[in-house]
Amino acid sequence: MEKKLLTLNVNGQDYELYINPKTLLVEAIRDHIGLTGTKRGCDTVSCGACTLMIDGMAIKSCSVLAVQAEGHQITTVEGLEVNGELAPIQKAFIDNGSYQCGFCAPGMIMSAQALLNESKSLTEREIKEGIEGNICRCTGYNSIVRAIDGAAKGKYTEAKS
Repeated sequence: MEKKLLTLNVNGQDYELYINPKTLLVEAIRDHIGLTGTKRGCDTVSCGACTLMIDGMAIKSCSVLAVQAEGHQITTVEGLEVNGELAPIQKAFIDNGSYQCGFCAPGMIMSAQALLNESKSLTEREIKEGIEGNICRCTGYNSIVRAIDGAAKGKYTEAKS
């Protein structure tokens, strides 16, 4: 299959890639751009390890072709920091020990950030529903929910840009 030139905007930076049109977004991000925070998990949209944001919405990047993401703003876990300072949700995950083995953490953080983009007033039930499509094999869900709750309640501050 003939490769296609496309431009992806990832974390505010444009990347031109020559790739097979069947390349998944997770493959483009990890293998072609080199941002490895986004994890490749199950490849069946079940685990959420590959979650990132497209135009502020959480998306499982194993379910999207890279060509479908052209023209949109893609944010990976690396793109949450500002001037080297972690985002409030990243700080909350660290403070609450919510990263366990670390494999699901980027996807969980991106789902949590998308949830926080929608509302800062979240019940425990809404938080659990918001991360429902992400699996933590270490079963650290309680600390993850505490982290999201803390970030939602403003216990962590934004970096100044």
